[in-house]
Amino acid sequence: STEALETQDVRSILSHVHALWIAPGSPYRSMNGALRAIQYARGNDIPLLGTCGGCQHVVIEFARNVLALGDAAHAEYDPYASRLVVTPLSCSLVGQDMDVSLVPGSLSAASYAAHATRERYYCNFGINPEYESSLEVGGLHIVGRDADGESRIFELTGHPFFVATLFVPNLRSSAAAPHPLIIAWLRAAEAE
Repeated sequence: STEALETQDVRSILSHVHALWIAPGSPYRSMNGALRAIQYARGNDIPLLGTCGGCQHVVIEFARNVLALGDAAHAEYDPYASRLVVTPLSCSLVGQDMDVSLVPGSLSAASYAAHATRERYYCNFGINPEYESSLEVGGLHIVGRDADGESRIFELTGHPFFVATLFVPNLRSSAAAPHPLIIAWLRAAEAE
């Protein structure tokens, strides 16, 4: 519960977990609770997979706590904020399948054993391009882009597994053919 993470000690709630999946579902009941969970995973080398809204919140947490942009905001929560790091997409990606190019040598490319993939989306918000270079300099690298060059996958340098995708990998996953990023996240959890 994101509400419990806002009001209680995060370490006592999450100290037993081997991995976190920050899943679609925004707006969360407690944005601050979600951000505290992300910060805990980032700071304690807990494998994290953030997807769709989870990806957006990974970027907000990083902007606030690593880049020191304390007023970094998400347009879904506050569309009139002065520093919108997550903004509405020019058109909805809900239900769309799109190609994503992967940076060679990235954890994501290794997980797919490929340099490109096709993924399904379920979102209306994305990362404001004005903050991409700051994220990169801070260590949250863009390792996947769509055909228009827009950021779709982020990875944190030096972390066992900290990957955020604007798409929803579980939409392309099944028991017979699990998604490569989900497998890689589970393997990182197993190694924890």
